[in-house]
Amino acid sequence: MNISIWSDIRCPFCYIGKRNFEKALADFPHKDKVVVEWKSFELDPRVKTRTDISGLAHFMEAKNVDKATAEGMFANVTQMAKTVGLDFQFSKMIPANSLKAHRLLHLAKKYTLADATKEALLKAHLVDGENIDDIDFLIKIATQVGLAPVEVKTILDSEDFTYEVRQDQMEAKNLGVNGVPFFIMDNTYGISGAQPVAVFTETLEKAWKKHQEQLTIITNTSGNACDVEGNCD
Repeated sequence: MNISIWSDIRCPFCYIGKRNFEKALADFPHKDKVVVEWKSFELDPRVKTRTDISGLAHFMEAKNVDKATAEGMFANVTQMAKTVGLDFQFSKMIPANSLKAHRLLHLAKKYTLADATKEALLKAHLVDGENIDDIDFLIKIATQVGLAPVEVKTILDSEDFTYEVRQDQMEAKNLGVNGVPFFIMDNTYGISGAQPVAVFTETLEKAWKKHQEQLTIITNTSGNACDVEGNCD
């Protein structure tokens, strides 16, 4: 059974949603038959990386809210993150464009390292306050998860995998996805947002039941047919 997840490294709810989904999947009896694919979704492709401004100040500017409002919103999300074992550090967060990070994820897919890379990037941005648009940092983090640094640098110095990122986003648009995280289970059930573990568990069970129904083959030997040897009766 395939599960596609659209998310952005810059999105705190994507990290929270990832944790809740992982908990549900860990307890799912058929987890060994589940294939998870990470899809790219840039919340704001036009955002410019800035190391001269705090994440809080950038948020205030981008959303046109005052400091008290911004701090209150950050505090709420930080508390929500703590309930799933995450320690968000918005005070250290660097406003950064995520395109290079998404391109790195597509490279990681080639080597079945997408999940480890996604986890490392989310932690880097939301917990450690690293610059996810900096090529040297991306090479460092990619090397830590098992990617070859020379290949990573070659990819990031080019436009490789930009097309794949755009295709993921076009697919999301065609599906009507306008926010992340967004989960599609076996092309049948969709989950929007960082839902509780119970919601993921229930939907996994529904998707698995539907998946099994679709795999059922009804054999009827009464009809005429040709076999693999070319014999026709």
